[in-house]
Amino acid sequence: MTQRVDLATVMDHFAIDAVITGYARAVDDANWHEYRALFTPDGRADYRGAGGIEGSAAEVADWLAETMKLFPVRQHLIVNRLLHRQDLGGYPGDRAELEADYLNPMFLENGAPPHEQNGRLPPAPNFVTGGRYAFSLIRTDSDWRLRGVVVHEKWRRTAGWETEKG
Repeated sequence: MTQRVDLATVMDHFAIDAVITGYARAVDDANWHEYRALFTPDGRADYRGAGGIEGSAAEVADWLAETMKLFPVRQHLIVNRLLHRQDLGGYPGDRAELEADYLNPMFLENGAPPHEQNGRLPPAPNFVTGGRYAFSLIRTDSDWRLRGVVVHEKWRRTAGWETEKG
């Protein structure tokens, strides 16, 4: 590999990381315009593994906009990212797959306030879920975009009970 290819590879890693971080922030901040903008025009998302729907990015954004009203405070973390980029004989291609674990603590709308009151810390979130994302990305003329997102929830805990998934 040449230094130019190595630099392009590093730049792709940064660009892909920015897309994944942008995804988490768009969902957490209820920025559904930004959520849609992260996807290619034919991009799709599949939340069935977490009890949701599968559809175009626009359809899923509309569903998330309604569903996330139940959770006014959320801040999920996307960690342990494992990136597989297309390799064209030692040169970077225009496709990538990224698997990453997530931890998503949230407060239900009728739960405790999420901020400190009277010098006391708030209670723990009353809904927490964890699992793994599978992201498919493609390089467009301008930048990297999501072609697909699949959510595989592994567990969840809500106010006193926990379920495990396979």
